Amino acid sequence: MASQTTQTYAEILAGHFAGLQYGALNNEKKHALKRLLLDFIGVAVAGSQTASGKVAREFSKSLKGVGESTLIGDGARVPAMYGAFANAISSHSVELDDIDVLALFHFSPPVYAAALAVAEQCGASGRDLLLALAAGCEMMERASKAANPSLRDRGYHTTPACGIFGATVACAKLWNLPAEQFVSALGLAGAQSGGLMEMYGPSMQKRFNPGPASRGGVTSASMAKLGFTGASTIFEGERGFLAAFTDANDPTELAKDLSEPYQLDIEFKPYSCARPIHNAIDCALNIRKAHAPDLTKIRSMTIRRHPSWAHYHQNTNPKTYHEAQVSLPYSVAVALNDGQALFAQYANERLTDAELLRLSNLLEFQVDPTLPRGVSCLLTVAMEDGTEFQSQVDHPKGSIQNPMNDDELRTKFDSLVIPVLGSECAEKIAQTVFAIEDVENVGELMQLLDQKK
Repeated sequence: MASQTTQTYAEILAGHFAGLQYGALNNEKKHALKRLLLDFIGVAVAGSQTASGKVAREFSKSLKGVGESTLIGDGARVPAMYGAFANAISSHSVELDDIDVLALFHFSPPVYAAALAVAEQCGASGRDLLLALAAGCEMMERASKAANPSLRDRGYHTTPACGIFGATVACAKLWNLPAEQFVSALGLAGAQSGGLMEMYGPSMQKRFNPGPASRGGVTSASMAKLGFTGASTIFEGERGFLAAFTDANDPTELAKDLSEPYQLDIEFKPYSCARPIHNAIDCALNIRKAHAPDLTKIRSMTIRRHPSWAHYHQNTNPKTYHEAQVSLPYSVAVALNDGQALFAQYANERLTDAELLRLSNLLEFQVDPTLPRGVSCLLTVAMEDGTEFQSQVDHPKGSIQNPMNDDELRTKFDSLVIPVLGSECAEKIAQTVFAIEDVENVGELMQLLDQKK
């Protein structure tokens, strides 16, 4: 490979991903990718039944076209780009999708939705799918490392802004594109990159964001496959991705340690809300378990947060479940009250509960730069008699340091899938996922995701 002085970063990355072979995936990485596949399917099945998931499915079906990929939780077959679009939105509709270690983005909505749609369309094997997923997730995280925290701080949503590059690489890998077409696909992906953080309100806005990114990945790779060329300087160019989305146009993270095995760190969400809130929920659950405080006698509550997230998620009176899932005060209140924070805890009918509203409005925010991590939280619950209970959580449940094991992940999957598809189907899906490398055609897996069967 030529030096970085004679190649653009898109060309360097294209050579890397076009040449990536299945043998490079060790058993640990393959198992991690399978765990994420199981989790993606679970949250997408559940999300397909929400209002946002239903609208996305109906929209995709209304566009007609050749039936190439399955709408999860529906069974209808639509063109691959529309399947990727709807399934990405469904998988982001219950706030239970995976997260990266910095709580900046979700791997699976853009990357897995696009990869499954194209894998089904082209009859790819399970081994082909795993390789594409590995490549796509790596590309997405490399883009995020090069762009953040500046990209997030400027108001852009990392999941779609960087996810489109991951989705594009996954699709290009499934179509086995040569390196020069990978370059063009990345250029076309950059032309479509976007997504704003103006999404924390009562609307479905946040659910929408990964849809265009996943669809754009299919589009970018497909156009490149047909011969459409894209800018090779899309990352480091004067008007490229990094110049447009960040304060420092430094592309070196894109290709850092490119010759070394890539460590893919995926975290999972046990609670149905934004990941940076999970630490606070764990604090509340710790206090509930250790002290069982009388909630009617709580005088005040204080949450200390690191400056990275201190000014987010402060809504004390959410009006819809979309708002509740990005409300730290409500999440702490419902965790203290219910001892859980699953999708049911965020139902619209819970949001007018007088006790939950009282507890939510007791919480005050403080900025604490001494906390060790961006998502760290220190919760103090002060009682009327002067007693105080405290809990600090730096690594929430589901993190690399405090992981969900396979049994816990399966329990989560069953809780999401069985109500929609039934226990027998859930078992077949799980068995297929964990033996995916033996599946000759990914369509066999997708056929199990039909609610009508």
